Amino acid sequence: MEYLTRAVVERGLRARVRLLAWIMVIVVFGGLVVRLYYLQLVRGPWYARRAANQQLRDTVVPAARGEIYSSDGELLATSATCWTIRASPREIKDEDVGKAAAGLAKILDIDEENVLKKFSERKSNDCLLKYRVDRETADAVRSFCSENEISGIFINQDTKRYYPQGEMLASVMGFTNVDNAGVSGVELKYDKQLTGDSGLVRTAANAWGYTLEQSYATLKPPVQGDSLTLTIDLGIQRALENALRYAVTEHHVGQRAVGIVMEVDTGAVLGMCTTPAYDPNEPRVIYDETIRAQIDALTGEDRKKALQLAQQTQWRNKAVSDLYEPGSVFKLITCASALDAGVVSPDTTFFCGKSINVAGTHFHCANFKRHGAQTLTQALMNSCNQSFIQVGQRLGKEAFCDYFANFGLRTATKIDLPAEPKKSEYYTADRMGPVELASCSFGQSSKVSYIQMAAAVSAVVNGGKLMRPYVVQEIRNADGKLVKQVQPTVVRQVIKPETSEMMCAMMEQVVIGGGGKNAQVKGYRIGGKSGTSQKLDSENARARIASFLAVAPADDPKYLVLICLDEPHSWSNAGGSLSAPVCAQVLESILTQKGYPREQPVEETEQ
Repeated sequence: MEYLTRAVVERGLRARVRLLAWIMVIVVFGGLVVRLYYLQLVRGPWYARRAANQQLRDTVVPAARGEIYSSDGELLATSATCWTIRASPREIKDEDVGKAAAGLAKILDIDEENVLKKFSERKSNDCLLKYRVDRETADAVRSFCSENEISGIFINQDTKRYYPQGEMLASVMGFTNVDNAGVSGVELKYDKQLTGDSGLVRTAANAWGYTLEQSYATLKPPVQGDSLTLTIDLGIQRALENALRYAVTEHHVGQRAVGIVMEVDTGAVLGMCTTPAYDPNEPRVIYDETIRAQIDALTGEDRKKALQLAQQTQWRNKAVSDLYEPGSVFKLITCASALDAGVVSPDTTFFCGKSINVAGTHFHCANFKRHGAQTLTQALMNSCNQSFIQVGQRLGKEAFCDYFANFGLRTATKIDLPAEPKKSEYYTADRMGPVELASCSFGQSSKVSYIQMAAAVSAVVNGGKLMRPYVVQEIRNADGKLVKQVQPTVVRQVIKPETSEMMCAMMEQVVIGGGGKNAQVKGYRIGGKSGTSQKLDSENARARIASFLAVAPADDPKYLVLICLDEPHSWSNAGGSLSAPVCAQVLESILTQKGYPREQPVEETEQ
């Protein structure tokens, strides 16, 4: 009986031990299964990415920016192949650090102490030595590293923006920074379209992050950005820049000069420049030798501030970004508005005496001339301030301000270039008194941009349509497929076609027998208007802007040229004397390039 009881107890114990063992097996292996499930299925993707990051090294291959062409097919901007030198200090052998720093500093023309400091960061996996070197320098680095068995130096293919035309069209083109991003001009405005899709080189690496030389690399090829074709005609641009550069030198222009050539029927900008300019291949070098010498004579913070100011000034596209007093060129707007409103005709008579009294303020004509009795056409030919004050009075401030706005002189033109002011400086009717209306009527007391003025006068002569100016006419992708074709945009009809015809005839008389005689071109019919505006916000009371605006052919205008010399210091400061000959030179080049035959000159109209 005792034996039987003991056997039963022992069997129970063994059963409990087996049960406990199975429970332990289930718990242990179940835990392992759950852990494996968690690691492989739940956290698997995270560990896979982490392993890939440890085992692979990615190198970005920058895509080339899209190219830029003129309307006549000339290359204006392209991306040249270059190489960027980088290093992985942790891969450089300790005994090679000093030799590598000295050798590379000499080849790359950089500071040896700075390179040694970078290489001394022994845990660093990447540092920049020099951006965008040429092939000769890259080959020298490669040879040096090979001959001295120096590891950890990387020569990565890169791209660098290159402008084959140099300073030509610089203020319109703009330039890019060290990251190949647009900084100004077309490069900035169309940065998104010009920027390509970068490629990728993926290389295997060992556990310490060192590249395995025998490992394979996979490549995602870079895709070049879209290319642009501008409305700029490089033949016209050359003629414009050459003529303006000569004028700036000849007349000692103190605050730069602006030139614009526009196709009046479309708003397409055929030429635009601000002179002196700069070389976009080296945009941070001050192009004006006199200013550069003045800056080099300074030191410390003064030099830094002067350099920054000079750089910002030379990069600024004055034709789009600056406002100015248009002076007597604005009389074209006053005249067209009054004719269109029906308050005057070309034969309406006005009188110009010693001065005209407006609410106690006396206005006189330039150089105190007294033109006597004259028609509206003769008043425009003589650029008579007193007569145009009377024209403004007949028009009235409400109508004057309405036409001013309709000609697009209040708000931005929305040209496809950056840094255009959102609005100009002008009087509204509720703030305009008799004196303000008088001064605004002959082109003072309001400030507009140069491109606004060119667009407004294009509307005066093209049948009355205000066109939106533009500089890019088409965009194509890397395969040459057309992405966008820009069409001319009519903003609004400003004046009647018959008013425009009258204005064209009157502007031709200004050149034939008035203040625009210096804009005459033998064999071609030219219309135009001069301007000599006082810079009212200048500390120099004698500061003037000498301007001239010309159109051709006068009987059916196709091209407009605006030339403005800001603060000339010459035998004269009058636009009819200094700027009109520049317009004549540019227009003659345009008309001959476009194949217009020369005609017999129109007989001078008697005054």
